[in-house]
Amino acid sequence: MRLRLPEERPTEPPTGYKIAHPVLSQDGTRGGFTGVSLGGALPYGVLADASCVYGLRHRAPHRRCACGFHCVHERAAAEAMLCTAEHRAAVLLEVSVLGAFIRFERGFRYARQRVRIATVGPCVCGAASVALADAGWGRPGWRALAPSCAGCVRARTSVSLAGFARLAGEGLRVVAGGAAPVAAGLPSAEGLGVPELAAEAALLQARLDWFQTQLSRLGEPGPGPGERQG
Repeated sequence: MRLRLPEERPTEPPTGYKIAHPVLSQDGTRGGFTGVSLGGALPYGVLADASCVYGLRHRAPHRRCACGFHCVHERAAAEAMLCTAEHRAAVLLEVSVLGAFIRFERGFRYARQRVRIATVGPCVCGAASVALADAGWGRPGWRALAPSCAGCVRARTSVSLAGFARLAGEGLRVVAGGAAPVAAGLPSAEGLGVPELAAEAALLQARLDWFQTQLSRLGEPGPGPGERQG
């Protein structure tokens, strides 16, 4: 006789933590995430339903399968995964566990989730990130993004943290390290605080500096600060 665990009916969705790589659609109109292990080939949105990665027709999570979204209970446990070399460019997600779930000692396996907050780590150079830039790899139709500071963005395909929150939608908030959350929506002076506006300005200035450097190498220097071309 196999004992069954008691069913849980929480009054509020449980909170979990996981890591993932942010991704940008090929046409640059949508933002999402892709996992770091099982199911990593299937990008998902901020609000998404799980399906069986093995192509079986049962609903996820199935008790006799490994399908479904996965997360851990403790934030520190998810942060520890970011220490490994292959996961350094991933971001930390705080999620709401929705629908049916199976509870384990360290986390959940579940049917539906909403990503509430994405925490972006530092750039590979160690500076604070102001954008998510092309990481050099991806999935069919999706470019993987990695944290980047203003100086390392250069001409790579990139999107600011506020811009990624807007493209991903569903109320996603993006946090740069320990900075204040970036509200979803179009970046504007009314909707952003000083840290976010400074990050947007730094990203734009970095792109301008890079293009001016390229023009200088071609013998066609661009306009200096405060100057306009006639």
